This record gives sequence, C-alpha cells and structure tokens, in this order.
Amino acid sequence: MFSFLTQLKPDPAVIEKADSVKTTFAEKLAVLSHMSGEDLIKTVTSGVVNIALKILIALVIFWIGRWLIRRVRKIMNRIMTKREVDVSLRAFLMSLVNITLMLFLIIIIIGILGIDTTSFIALFASAGLAIGMALSGTLQNFAGGVMILLFRPFRVGDYIEAQGQAGTVKEIQLIHTVLNTVDNKTILLPNGPVSTGIINNYSREPRRRVDWTFGIAYGDDYDLARATIAELLAADERVAREPAPFIALTALADSSVNIVVRAWVDSSEYWNVFFDMNEKVYKTFSQKGLNIPFPQMDVHLYKGNE
Repeated sequence: MFSFLTQLKPDPAVIEKADSVKTTFAEKLAVLSHMSGEDLIKTVTSGVVNIALKILIALVIFWIGRWLIRRVRKIMNRIMTKREVDVSLRAFLMSLVNITLMLFLIIIIIGILGIDTTSFIALFASAGLAIGMALSGTLQNFAGGVMILLFRPFRVGDYIEAQGQAGTVKEIQLIHTVLNTVDNKTILLPNGPVSTGIINNYSREPRRRVDWTFGIAYGDDYDLARATIAELLAADERVAREPAPFIALTALADSSVNIVVRAWVDSSEYWNVFFDMNEKVYKTFSQKGLNIPFPQMDVHLYKGNE
C-alpha cells in the first residue's frame, strides 16, 4: 500500500500542490485527503496504469532476457563441445554463466519496477568479497583447475611429474589432480601450484629417447663392444631405425671405459626397452669375453730395506 501511494501521479494541479511540500508519506497522504473525489479517482487510475505498465514492461524484459540467456548457453555449449572442453568444466561454466546473467536480469527488472537497486548490488558485492576472502586458497586451486582443463598441459592417462610427484593422471578435478603412482598410491595435487609450476609430461610426445651408459674394462676390445651393442639394438623391433641409434665412447673413467648409447622408441615402450637392453648387454658381454668392471682399488706392497 505504501509503495502504491508513493507512485501515484495526480493531475498537474495536484502535482504542483504536492511539490510545494516535502515528499514524505504523511504529507502525500495529507494531500490526498484534501483532494476532491474526481481528482482522487484520476490519481488512483493514473497510478494503477503506471504500475501496470511497469509490470508489463518488466514481464517483457524478463521473457526477452530468459530467451537471450538460453541462446547464450546454447552458443557456449556448442563452442565448448567443438573444442572438447571437459564435461565437468563445461557444466560448471554453464551454471556460472546462467546464474550471473539471471542476477543481472533480476536487478534490471527490480530497477524497472522502481525499486532502488543500490542495496542489492552492495549486498551481492559484499557477499562475493566475503566468500572470496574465506575461500582464497580453494579459489586459487579452482582457477588452476579451470586453466588445466582449458589448455590441457596433460590429459587423463598421461604420465607426468609435477610438484615433486610422478605418476599417471587418473582424474582431473576442478580442485585437485589425481595421480596414480607406479606402486599404486593415490596422490592429490592442488591445481593452483600445478598450473603455475613446471610440469614434465612424459606421454605428450609419441617417441622418447632411451639413454644407457655401459662400461667395459680397460684392455677390452672397444670395437667388439660397440658392434655387440649395435647388433642388440638392430635385433629389437621396438627400437626406431630413424633416427639411427647413437653409440660412442663417452669417458675414460677411473675403473671403466664408458660407452654411451642412445636410441628412440615409442613412449609406451620406454621402460620395457630400457630394462631389456640392460639384461641383454649383461648376458652378451660375458659371452663375448667383455668384462663389465666395478670400482676397485689396487694396493701395491713394497718390502723396504731392513
């Protein structure tokens, strides 16, 4: 009833009379009480029409706004589907956009109805600030999760190393990345530090280079050792032919002559080839008369003059 009276629009004569006094409810009520019956009817009719028009405009704006929000959501869903955005991130972003646009639409409608929106905006801002301060760490991890899901530095199934931990990515959540280690431990990495830190993705490229260092004893035949390693690599179908394996003498160490070996393999076969080659070299070197040395110290005793 109070809001209805504050929105009444009398005829020009009444407006001039009402503007000559302070615009408080009691004074407006006093003005209305001194109106004639005809003026009162005109004023009430004008107020009802004005309020009806505002409600009608608000309903039209609400319908148009809802239609625009649905269009925006459809366009966003089409774009994110085309770019293969993660399903969980897609659902969250759609909900976030829907809630944000609906809040703006409600504020606009409240303003059309003549209600002061300043207090509503201040309330939303204060609530957002309080929530942001209380969840600063969580929001940082959430932002990191969004960045990871959007730019995809790694995917589910990749073997990565990040924040001093290594394992296969089991799940990418909005707050944490779940790793499964080689000894079947589950590790939760906060997405904030992961997204801003160094990530070593071992599964990103289809091929990896395997490096070995094999040692032979001083006096052993280096050419024989080199040819033996080349034969073992050529016999393994998992080793790529291009680029060709690299074999060279890398160091004359304290107790051994070291031979460096480099070969390219599929990333999925990295460790299988690495361990198999170690075993083959150990067995084959002994058959060829090549010795794999170990650190040793020669002690020479001299008998002094008595």
